[in-house]
Amino acid sequence: MYSLKDAIGLFAGDATNGRNGAMYCFETNAVTALRTNETQGFFACFVFTLVERGWLTIRYNGHELTFYPDDLYTYSPGLPVTVIATSDDFYGLSMMADEHAAIDMPTVHDLVHIAYLSIVQLHEPKQTLPADTARHLAAKMREIIGYLQSDHIYKAEVLRLLYAVFLLDLQNAQHSAIVHQHVPQQVSQRVEEIFIGFIHLLPDHFAEHHNIPFYASALHISPVYLSRVVRQVTGRTVVDYINHMLLMEASFLLRNSELSITQIADRLHFADTPSFSKFFTRMNGQPPSAYRNKRM
Repeated sequence: MYSLKDAIGLFAGDATNGRNGAMYCFETNAVTALRTNETQGFFACFVFTLVERGWLTIRYNGHELTFYPDDLYTYSPGLPVTVIATSDDFYGLSMMADEHAAIDMPTVHDLVHIAYLSIVQLHEPKQTLPADTARHLAAKMREIIGYLQSDHIYKAEVLRLLYAVFLLDLQNAQHSAIVHQHVPQQVSQRVEEIFIGFIHLLPDHFAEHHNIPFYASALHISPVYLSRVVRQVTGRTVVDYINHMLLMEASFLLRNSELSITQIADRLHFADTPSFSKFFTRMNGQPPSAYRNKRM
């Protein structure tokens, strides 16, 4: 999947100014938003987009969601999302965050929880923020953009602090928005912890472990209970999540690497090439060889 560095290249071209190992913040519009479809959801990072003008419609988990000014949209790795359309005047601010950034701050380690809070509580990656809260977050994002583009001698240190403050403000805004929308607690704290734990494990292990018992064992629960928790929170199954991660990585490698189909099957720990081809065809609707040939 596209790393944060690769994703920045998609939006910033070859420019190196404004890059940071943990995150990237930028202004987005209709052209940029639709360009994300080129990646087919292959981002290995979180993206928080705050709409300031116009509207944006996506297809998420089998249904459509439209975002308007003051709506916050969260993209999380492993979620199948397609941008369907935007208004001509769509404008917003986006923060891309690397889950595995080597920043020793508790707030950053809570990033997975922050990214999935709206999904756990609202079953969708959308939250409508109070206008003053939206303006506050937008101001923080613009401040980060300013420092990313600056030659401040303490640029790295300042960005670390601003990133932590942004995540704290974001988490506070999410909780406030849920309360403001009078959303009842959807799941217990224990269920939330299990789901977040599973999501945290998935990016590091999906290629090698395709089976539910591995993740259940790592979380010290039964496979049946893990399956129940994931379905309760998202309406999807554990296998859905694993298979979609496998499909994203396989599609990415077919499009962006010179590895043979056999090598990709081996890297993703399929029993053999026919098993991988059968999986990819079932999930994507075409054999891996046909998918690869389309990039030519």
